[in-house]
Amino acid sequence: MYRAKRAALSPKVKRRVGKYELGRTIGEGTFAKVRFAKNTETMEPVAIKILDKEKVQKLRLVEQIRREICTMKLIKHPNVVRLHEVMGSKARIFIVLEYITGGELFDTIYTNGRLKEEEARKYFQQLINAVDYCHSRGVYHRDLKLENLLLDAAGNLKVSDFGLSALTEQVKADGLLHTTCGTPNYVAPEVIEDRGYDGAAADIWSCGVILFILLAGFLPFEDENIIALYKKISEAQFTCPSWFSTGAKKLISRILDPNPSTRMTIPQILEDPWFKKGFKPPVFDDKYETSFDDVYAAFGDSEDQHVKEETEHKPTSMNAFELISLNQGLNLDNLFEAKEEHKRETRFTSQCPPKEIISKIAEAARPLGFDIQKKNYKMRMENPKAGRKGNLNVATEVFQVAPSLHVVELKKAKGDTLEFQMFYRSLSTQLKDVVWKCGGEVEDNSTAA
Repeated sequence: MYRAKRAALSPKVKRRVGKYELGRTIGEGTFAKVRFAKNTETMEPVAIKILDKEKVQKLRLVEQIRREICTMKLIKHPNVVRLHEVMGSKARIFIVLEYITGGELFDTIYTNGRLKEEEARKYFQQLINAVDYCHSRGVYHRDLKLENLLLDAAGNLKVSDFGLSALTEQVKADGLLHTTCGTPNYVAPEVIEDRGYDGAAADIWSCGVILFILLAGFLPFEDENIIALYKKISEAQFTCPSWFSTGAKKLISRILDPNPSTRMTIPQILEDPWFKKGFKPPVFDDKYETSFDDVYAAFGDSEDQHVKEETEHKPTSMNAFELISLNQGLNLDNLFEAKEEHKRETRFTSQCPPKEIISKIAEAARPLGFDIQKKNYKMRMENPKAGRKGNLNVATEVFQVAPSLHVVELKKAKGDTLEFQMFYRSLSTQLKDVVWKCGGEVEDNSTAA
């Protein structure tokens, strides 16, 4: 899901923000980029979300972004991605987040298929415990989905992305939320129908969809026609596979109740026999005050409270550990071993010159119907023909890990994950003279991730 920053193909600009040294880009959205970084005082790895102040102000999103930050600062739970601090410069906002190394639960399901019931139950227990904690503090996620569930190095769940959260202060006089948001396959019927909804009940529905996917390996509600999809959701038209246990079927059926007033609540879920099996709530201390001073300073105009941004010009190489740390821990074999990955990003190694790599990829992509935009050692490839989830847009980048070895990263920036995988398979058949594997062998569909 992430994009690397160009390394020493030419003298590289290394950036520092306060005590943090910024590394590769590991995420990119409509309004922000996320960069890998390290605390130069403690050497702790972090993720920093960077927002452009002017863009945020122009789109009148200041209050929404400030609300997101304040929401995340309220949450101190072991199964929720933690916000460490917020900084601001004249032009940017920097949100320093906990760095999660275990990848996405989405990738685990996509690669390996459905989970065993015991494993699915463990993740669901952690999810419900985290959501219960958030709700008790007046915070609703409103966009719970598999892609927002990360795994830490120990295999524990971490809920991420509170960009669509809503504090209780936003609830209208009728006590209901009215902003329609979320991902269609996961959203509750009352959200789709835009008749006002209880944020807690809507989150619980999404949790039910997630549990179904963990146990089944596929979505309970799916249709290429959005109207047909909404009809299935509104009427709760789904069928539990035969391998679901009786307890799991009963729980899911009570959660995926289209009537929010009779839908299962979290207290009821916590007392469900299937849920309770082996459940051990985490023990943690969250009894300390939360200050929002850094939030207001970051969004303020006072230069005295702004963090200093520094650049340093010197030739460096991309550290292999930085490259693989995001999802693969410190397994160096994954950097140099050709391996097929079912993800929204993929990488391969090459001994070709970087300009040749970019040119070869462009030559291979054009016959597949993609428009090309090149800038130095970065390239954007976009299919002008819309697919299942809009136009497929692929970000490509080449960077150096050794004088004669480059890593090429292709990442889905927009569009459908399955379409990205099909595109990469077609593309890779044309790149046999570019892709390199240890021992000199080249394989179709090779990646080094």
